[in-house]
Amino acid sequence: MLPGRPDVVVLDPPRQGAGREAIEALAASGARRIVYVACDPAALGRDAGYLRGLGWRLRSTRGLDLYPETHHVEAVAVFEPAG
Repeated sequence: MLPGRPDVVVLDPPRQGAGREAIEALAASGARRIVYVACDPAALGRDAGYLRGLGWRLRSTRGLDLYPETHHVEAVAVFEPAG
């Protein structure tokens, strides 16, 4: 981890998502916002649950069809501390 507190963290994990350990580290980083880019909605949902349990809220989400004529959808979700 770099010294200081980040304003925004952009997370683009592999298809299986970030996982609990990475989410816990990011939630504790002091960032004011986490932008999560996901290629698997199920992994995003799981990691969003971890963030919610750590006191974060989903501010916005958007699905993007970056691969037309396939079943793949990218999602961008923005999280902020709930307090």
